[in-house]
Amino acid sequence: MAYKHGVYTQEVPTSIVPAVNSTAGLPVVFGTAPVHLASDRAPINKPVLCYSYAEAVKQFGFSKDFAKYTLCEVIYSQFALYNRAPVVFVNVLDPKTHKKTVSDKEVTLTNKVGKLEAAVLLETLKVKKASAGQPLSAGTDYEAAYDDDGVLVITALESGEAESAASLFLDYDELDASMVDADDIIGGVSVSDGSVKGLEVLNKVFPAVNLVPGIVLAPGWSENPTVSAVMKAKAGNINSHFKAITLNDVPTDAVKKYTDVKAWMNQNSYNDTSQVVCWPLVKLGDTVYHMSTHVLGVMAQVDSANDDIPYESPSNKSMQINGCCLKDGTEVQLGPDEGEYLNGQGVVTALNFIGGWKCWGNRTACYPSNTDPKEAFICIRRMFNWHAQTFIQTYWAKVDKPINKRLIQTIIDSENMRLNGLAGQGVILGGRIEFREDENPTTNLMDGIIKFHTYLTPPAPAREIENVLEYDPAYFETLFG
Repeated sequence: MAYKHGVYTQEVPTSIVPAVNSTAGLPVVFGTAPVHLASDRAPINKPVLCYSYAEAVKQFGFSKDFAKYTLCEVIYSQFALYNRAPVVFVNVLDPKTHKKTVSDKEVTLTNKVGKLEAAVLLETLKVKKASAGQPLSAGTDYEAAYDDDGVLVITALESGEAESAASLFLDYDELDASMVDADDIIGGVSVSDGSVKGLEVLNKVFPAVNLVPGIVLAPGWSENPTVSAVMKAKAGNINSHFKAITLNDVPTDAVKKYTDVKAWMNQNSYNDTSQVVCWPLVKLGDTVYHMSTHVLGVMAQVDSANDDIPYESPSNKSMQINGCCLKDGTEVQLGPDEGEYLNGQGVVTALNFIGGWKCWGNRTACYPSNTDPKEAFICIRRMFNWHAQTFIQTYWAKVDKPINKRLIQTIIDSENMRLNGLAGQGVILGGRIEFREDENPTTNLMDGIIKFHTYLTPPAPAREIENVLEYDPAYFETLFG
């Protein structure tokens, strides 16, 4: 030891560990996008984090044909109607495989301009003056670009070969969303190179963007029982550590009456604690949306108003809609009685009763067969997911530290301080963490295993408020005052 003479200081790690902020409701959306309209095309089957409408449109393109391009429904709803970010998008529509080849498509020119309503992949476009002619030069003979409505505009340039042409002939590959099926959403792992596709990409979100998925949805696809089954399996075990909920729709072409919804759910195993099941579709003006898309928007608004802590139910919160309908456009009118019936079957719906259109329902799909509050209430299920995410990320740095009193006390003190803070905010009614001797046998301690036990009580939503009214004749005495 070196010779010292004077006053010295040293530092030790802080005994209280600040909690890591966890995005409670980070949505991960799987679907199809019109990437032929994207100016900076996002990679296929990769998680892409977007914080704005412009950012999403730049990477995925945009089309109002939500039935064909399902990601656009969420892009518009989340950024334009609910103004909430971020969102992770995963596009499975691959222009290398989901395409068809078109040859000698004739386009008539009017005032040197021709238009074509087709999903042309511009990198494959060849423009000719005659069907058997040589391709013209882009930028010299013509220009090709999409207008704001997604229509391809071909403009013959002055002094170019196409200047006097009455029509042009086009060869190109056309993006074909109809070729995407449930297997593309489900995805899998490539045998050749180990790459992942579809819902398998969910495990890549946290490593890619350093945010934990909180909500998984696939509008237009989650009504497929096979897709839904894989969604709940993947969401229940993300990176072997995290859990998320899934937003699912019941198909309104198959289920047209509210009384038939639960039977369809039971038949197709839509009954998991992680599933939030929605019926019917909703609309705003002439545009039809899946209800799961709007429930996502409501959840995002509620979470953001509560410091990103998902302790409040999305039920009885305003939705940006003006009606409910079936897939064929038939209007669906639900009153409180019908809404109450659906809620009692573990279904979330929309209700226009007092104060405009509201999201209506507190229960996950496991209800009423499972009444455990932490499984059956949406907000409590999400709170347990959120608490687990936060705990894992906060104390990951403690893994492989020596098991001693300091380590155990640091975790206990830090967590109890955080739980007390949450209770003070009204986020939970109370909570505590313990290190129990009966849960930590010597054999586990010798093997490097320690277990903590957290007691946690998020508040239940006040789903029923009752006031008893009684006629009291005693107040006739006021007449003789």
